[in-house]
Amino acid sequence: MRPVRGVARALLGGLFVAAGAKALLKPDRYAVQAEPLAEQVAPLLESVDPRLPTEPRTLVRVNAGVQVIAGAMLATGTAPRPAAAVLAGTLIPATIVGHPFWRIQNPAVRNNELVHFAKNLGLLAGLLLAAADTAGSPSLGWRANRAIHDAQKSAHKSIRKAQQKASAQLHLD
Repeated sequence: MRPVRGVARALLGGLFVAAGAKALLKPDRYAVQAEPLAEQVAPLLESVDPRLPTEPRTLVRVNAGVQVIAGAMLATGTAPRPAAAVLAGTLIPATIVGHPFWRIQNPAVRNNELVHFAKNLGLLAGLLLAAADTAGSPSLGWRANRAIHDAQKSAHKSIRKAQQKASAQLHLD
């Protein structure tokens, strides 16, 4: 792994470890902000499995725990692509709940929330890049397409050879 990738993953993952730990330790602050979203997703969660938590405080803690674990995985380079994808999934609701600039009337406060919302979009972009990063190796899709191309090329070559042999045999007889 190149040093730039390692440093970038550590910085990005470390941010989520710190933010997740903060939310785990003090979930009440975030639970108040999460109430509107929790109310909207509660019916969906209950329809999937009635045992799933629906109270905002628990949802905040689950999201925070996932951020700590996936952040540590990204920071240490352990399954960084899936970890980055999971973090992207946790960042979307956290951004919507944590920085609802569209609901704020005070221009200074709204602008501050807009800045944080935009910052989180930048983090989301970084996570999406990390999720797609193959560390310089060709992706599985590219390798599969290349194998198909090589097999087709080999098959065409074999067919041409067989045709040439058959043609040569016909001319000898």
